[in-house]
Amino acid sequence: MSLKKEGAEEAIIKRGGRKREEDEHGSAWKVAFADFCLALMCLFLVLWVLAARNAERAEEALAAMQKLSDGRERILDLDGGARGSLLGREASPVPPMPRHSADAQGKDGARGGANAGNLEKKTYESAGDLKQLSEVMEQISDQAGLSGNLNTVVTPFGLRVMLHDTDSQGMFERGSAIPSAQFRTLLRKIGPLFSQVQNQMLIVGHTDGVQYASTGPSGPSNWKLSTDRAMAARAQLIDGGMPVNSVLQVVGMADRAPFEPESRTSDINRRIELLILTTSQAQAIAAMFGKPKESEPLLKGVDTSLNSSTLDSLRAQLRAAKDALNIR
Repeated sequence: MSLKKEGAEEAIIKRGGRKREEDEHGSAWKVAFADFCLALMCLFLVLWVLAARNAERAEEALAAMQKLSDGRERILDLDGGARGSLLGREASPVPPMPRHSADAQGKDGARGGANAGNLEKKTYESAGDLKQLSEVMEQISDQAGLSGNLNTVVTPFGLRVMLHDTDSQGMFERGSAIPSAQFRTLLRKIGPLFSQVQNQMLIVGHTDGVQYASTGPSGPSNWKLSTDRAMAARAQLIDGGMPVNSVLQVVGMADRAPFEPESRTSDINRRIELLILTTSQAQAIAAMFGKPKESEPLLKGVDTSLNSSTLDSLRAQLRAAKDALNIR
């Protein structure tokens, strides 16, 4: 702009270019602000996803606690899984299968009654009897498509039934006590079998030798996992029709009794065992943990709960040994 007065020199006023300054400095803050808004939006999105996930887990835990009263479900392990592992060792509620009445069981065998058949005996004591019972269980496992996951052995204590993992089929979800769909079906088909048998059983859970990353005394462990799996198997058997008093003891043995000691991570080491006891063995185990019936001094200051016949036999052996050594 120029101003010119009469009789005076022309004055010229120049203004600096503001547009160039804006081009050099004015637009940088806009880019930074846009980046900040984008990062903030991403943060809010992550927080929203985490909040939705926590709400979902809380609802699942609440549903599990509500179902705990009927003995078929277990509460979520909210104490955390194995640190450093992408597979958390935790359980979630399993939708219960519908219960059927005893009449429906007899008509259509929906709970395995037709597969179990009518057994000839109520108690199985001899090796031959236990062998017949094992053949029935093998037929049921074959019908459930798990013949390769079941082994039976007749022992002096009773029938040992091993339900174990294979390289292609697991009994439980890895690291949890959630039984697979096929394993639930098998246990519920076996359940009615024990409604016809008076023998009691032990249910024993076993894991492989893989340990949890967390080694704290109150953290997750194979002891808890094996016990939870044994209890889950008991719940499925009862839901299938097995009487509650058929179970004498539920035990978790962690990895202390591997089936293949030379390969502690072998699939067969992860198993549930049903030890169907003879009557005498069941009575002996019950007496072992019950109140002693008799207590007589065997040595000075030492009491024993041996019965009188066993004690007399032991004294006779001591007298014979004393006579043989000519001890007076």
